[in-house]
Amino acid sequence: MTIDDRATLIDQFIYAWNTKDVDALMNLMTDNCTFHSSVGPDPGVRFEGRTDVRRGFEMYLRPSGSATETVMEKPLVSMNFAVTRWTTTQRREDGTVLQTLACDVFEFEGDRIRRKDTYRKNSTPVSAS
Repeated sequence: MTIDDRATLIDQFIYAWNTKDVDALMNLMTDNCTFHSSVGPDPGVRFEGRTDVRRGFEMYLRPSGSATETVMEKPLVSMNFAVTRWTTTQRREDGTVLQTLACDVFEFEGDRIRRKDTYRKNSTPVSAS
């Protein structure tokens, strides 16, 4: 695989995540894949193996009940890993707006993603304008 192939793999992952296509996401993952979320104990809930990672992706892609917008920066891609950086803006029913800055670190194995590890900064209330 080349760097361009890796970049395409990450672009496919981002598209599948944004369209909540768990089947497409799982097609991009290795059999021994892991997903380390940014919330929960340990810190963050760990999902290991295809069945558990699928469950984690489904859990995080479940509708939240409030309008959310995500803006992605251009991914940073190398042969062994990639980093995606993103900002999520969530508009709650009470008018509160929360912004979360985050990144995902991906590790590759062969032509697939072996690990997705998410890091984020705490959401900060932003005054509605």
